[in-house]
Amino acid sequence: MLTDLYVFADSPVHRARPVVKIAALVVLCTSLFVCEGWTAVTVAGVLVFTGFALAGLGPRHAIVSVRPALWILAAIFAVQLYMTDVVFAGFIVARFVVLILAAALVTLTTRTSEFVDGILSALRFAPAWVPKAQIALAVSLFLRFVPLVRTALDDVREAQRARGLDRNIKAILVPLVVRILKTADEVSQAIYARSFD
Repeated sequence: MLTDLYVFADSPVHRARPVVKIAALVVLCTSLFVCEGWTAVTVAGVLVFTGFALAGLGPRHAIVSVRPALWILAAIFAVQLYMTDVVFAGFIVARFVVLILAAALVTLTTRTSEFVDGILSALRFAPAWVPKAQIALAVSLFLRFVPLVRTALDDVREAQRARGLDRNIKAILVPLVVRILKTADEVSQAIYARSFD
């Protein structure tokens, strides 16, 4: 079953319009790259953690959001440390962590259906040749497949751990890819059966 990452709550962040949250995310992410330095990262981090607090999201949600990217962040840190110094490497990683947490805040406080409605609302004044419904459907499917892939990975890893194959990358990736492709095929058949162009 396709599910989203929404955390049920009644907070000012949850009640905010999806378009406002997406626009704030774009502004925050752009500002982090336009304004270099630790000051910008610190201010953005404070804003993001304030958003988490207002939304009633705890440290567990932040850790779960960052955890899948830890090995990528470690690789980035190692490369930057080799090329520059520890301060700049820490700055790069801190900026990516803030970006991930900001995106997670929007995802955790916005239903997929609200995302789609917000995108359709934003595309209201787009030219007639822009496929508004298709874009909204694509974003909806993407947002639903993110937790699906994570859940499938956990299931496959647990099954292979029972067989003693949890350290075998091939034993994990092959069934994961097959499972995702099968689900994608089922979803595409469902869309085709409903005559969605």
